[in-house]
Amino acid sequence: MTGIKQPPARLAEILRTCEELAFDLEFTHAKAWRKAADDRLLVGYLPIYVPREVIHAANGLPVGIMGVGDHKRIIKGDAYYQSYICHLPRGIIEMALDSNLEVFDGFLFPAICDCIRNLSGMFKLAQKGKFTRYFDYPQNFKEHIGGTFFRELIETVESDMFKLNGVKITPERLNHSIGLYNRNRSMIEAIYDIRQEFPWRLSAVDTYYILRAGLVMPVEEHNAILEEVLELIKLDHGEAMDNIRVVVTGSFCEQPPIGMLKSMEMAGCYIVDDDLMLGSRWTQGDVDDTTDDPLGAIVTAFLEKSPSSSAVYDVGNPKGARLVDLVRHRHADGVIFCAASFCDPALLDRPELQKACDAAGIVHINFQFHENTGQFKVIKEQAGTFSDSIKLWV
Repeated sequence: MTGIKQPPARLAEILRTCEELAFDLEFTHAKAWRKAADDRLLVGYLPIYVPREVIHAANGLPVGIMGVGDHKRIIKGDAYYQSYICHLPRGIIEMALDSNLEVFDGFLFPAICDCIRNLSGMFKLAQKGKFTRYFDYPQNFKEHIGGTFFRELIETVESDMFKLNGVKITPERLNHSIGLYNRNRSMIEAIYDIRQEFPWRLSAVDTYYILRAGLVMPVEEHNAILEEVLELIKLDHGEAMDNIRVVVTGSFCEQPPIGMLKSMEMAGCYIVDDDLMLGSRWTQGDVDDTTDDPLGAIVTAFLEKSPSSSAVYDVGNPKGARLVDLVRHRHADGVIFCAASFCDPALLDRPELQKACDAAGIVHINFQFHENTGQFKVIKEQAGTFSDSIKLWV
């Protein structure tokens, strides 16, 4: 017998449930919620961010559609796209053509890249959902320009949902929804704070299961799970390893395979922060939930509290400096740039971010992946060499 304290049985049970929900490509839990009442809506959205509070206030369930990973073989999806793009949209169109998304009432396609823009058009042509919107983020961060544009866009989505279920979004309803999501984000950040100090209590993969499961269930249910997890990981269990601490960045849209995350951890890297589920952590701080204009509060939060992202071009807030600040905040030893192959937003940002890291004396490595990548030996060797070199020479 060893002296290592085993994780609580309840934590293991929660993680099993979250893993099942996270990779259920039939969205069974969400569809069951939708069928329980006639005025409920399912609104699917792609990475990275939509104001989920607005959907919740309209008696809808915002469901994150993060791709198929290695859980579904792509056959029809390849006919819709050229070969030199990422894997994510192929998998999503495959799900749509295979009727995985049939019960959904609407779809939102945030402005990330041309591939997602084109995917929104394909959904319209295939008549998937009762409404389909290309959700174009403002790139001007002045309230009277970008703010006005963003507010009108959200009001258009409000109108789409009202036509379907007749639920009017009142200030009271929206403030309530904002409060629930404020609580959700604050608990997620609290989990990351604990993991920063004790990363062996909850692995990066386990954290990923918990956050991704939150994309397919009501926020009230997810908040209850987060509350339990927070209490459980405050308990001392597991054993600290001689690992380095790293920040992983570049995987904000197409998600890396779970095996790749496990390989990085097994190679000696504690992942203490990442942008894997960036949409769930988008607003940096709380949104005002006591105002007479809660929609205005959501707009202001987007303009003033958005994180560093390849989908946001805030020239007054350099991304490189923000990445350096995050690394220092997490007391990380280095950065792993981990982007999907052919992901133009992430790969175009990488030189700027690497230059900022070099100037700050932060070491880094980089590699690319597909969501259905099956071979991780090279990545594990690269991450292991990175870890060893930091422990020996940095």
